[in-house]
Amino acid sequence: MRIHFIAIGGSAMHNLALALHHKGFQITGSDDAIFEPSKSRLANHGLLPEEMGWFPSKITSDLGAIILGMHAKEDNPELLKAQSLGLKIYSYPEFLYEQSKDKTRVVIGGSHGKTTITSMILHVMNYHHQPVDFMVGAQLEGFDTMVHLTKENEFVVLEGDEYLTSPIDLRPKFHLYKPNIALLSGIAWDHINVFPTFEIYVEQFEIFIESMTEGGALIYNEEDEAIVKLVNKSTHTIKKFPYKTPKYSIENEKTILDTSLGKIPLAIFGHHNLQNLEGARWICLHMGIGEEDFYEAISSFKGASKRLEKMYETTKNVLFKDFAHSPSKVKATTQSVKEQYVQKQLIACLELHTYSSLNAVFLKEYENALDSADVAIVFYSPDAVAIKRLESISENQIKLAFKRDDLVVFTNPIDFKQYLFSLDFNNSALLMMSSGNYGNLDFEELKSKMKD
Repeated sequence: MRIHFIAIGGSAMHNLALALHHKGFQITGSDDAIFEPSKSRLANHGLLPEEMGWFPSKITSDLGAIILGMHAKEDNPELLKAQSLGLKIYSYPEFLYEQSKDKTRVVIGGSHGKTTITSMILHVMNYHHQPVDFMVGAQLEGFDTMVHLTKENEFVVLEGDEYLTSPIDLRPKFHLYKPNIALLSGIAWDHINVFPTFEIYVEQFEIFIESMTEGGALIYNEEDEAIVKLVNKSTHTIKKFPYKTPKYSIENEKTILDTSLGKIPLAIFGHHNLQNLEGARWICLHMGIGEEDFYEAISSFKGASKRLEKMYETTKNVLFKDFAHSPSKVKATTQSVKEQYVQKQLIACLELHTYSSLNAVFLKEYENALDSADVAIVFYSPDAVAIKRLESISENQIKLAFKRDDLVVFTNPIDFKQYLFSLDFNNSALLMMSSGNYGNLDFEELKSKMKD
């Protein structure tokens, strides 16, 4: 079957294209811009479009299916041509379900921790040579793609994103997977542009629970009040398994997990990551991995890409890069680094980059999010605010929102870099949190500065 991707260059879309190419499908695609690493990865497999843009001539009646990416618009000329021909048009999650409807679907949902928990599960299964299909939101060590689909594997592990499905399907992605086994890590309001109130946001998780197959297993974080309310409210015929943060200690800046098998040193750290680990353990148990085998494997898990990723370390300082941008993630990550490196000065830098984080109404959700940092810095670009057509925000608004008088705020990347590089990194932990790039900050140059 020949499949055409409209907006093939996205992180998730190009990985699905590669996975289907490996499975034997004939793949074509279009996009108006493709960046690295998608560009090189598509080119290496002969899937990179010859030129950028939308070409209705590519849409022909012999196509078996169209997969529509979120980057495309409702009036995309290729989409309009496909609709006029009556072709089968799938969204990304619809096609994943189509490929896995005869498998045991394991879906990891929640406002935070989805990528890390999914990555932990895949690490454990890979460690023990247990092949599974999967879709995860980060590139993992030991895996060629973020999507893997086969005919023969029994399980498929899916990261369950609550964001919209496609330009013509405004349901959250995780409503389409119909899990046999599911996990919910917690609820913290996000995506204000789509879910304007906390109540509407919470409702999406309620629908997710009800979408599970009858008799399925729901693993949930009993330390999250909103999740517990939803689980207790549900009358759906599913089995419910609560989990909570396991006992651990920190010795010489290393985290030690306290288990029934004894103390196990970990390569990861942080209260939220230990909570994620416990959720992953419960999922693995339901997938046939015993406790001893789980702990043996998880001790070597180093984390998902861009999730509290250690970029540089010496005896005098350490640098972490993290994807954290929502208030709950920023707070949890900052607290974790301070707890792990209690003897070091914590310098925390946050870039406000997403639609929600740059929204004047949503800003108040960041109250106390950076309180664990010794030095707290916020960077944002007024251009990003303008591009997203949001109401302008001031430095004073940000300081008031974070409830921190000594918060340092920058809007110019040159000024931000000069201030950052002027700091004394001796005996410091530097935490860089963003889904953006701080106005093209050179991290190699930053590492060199930390060596001085």
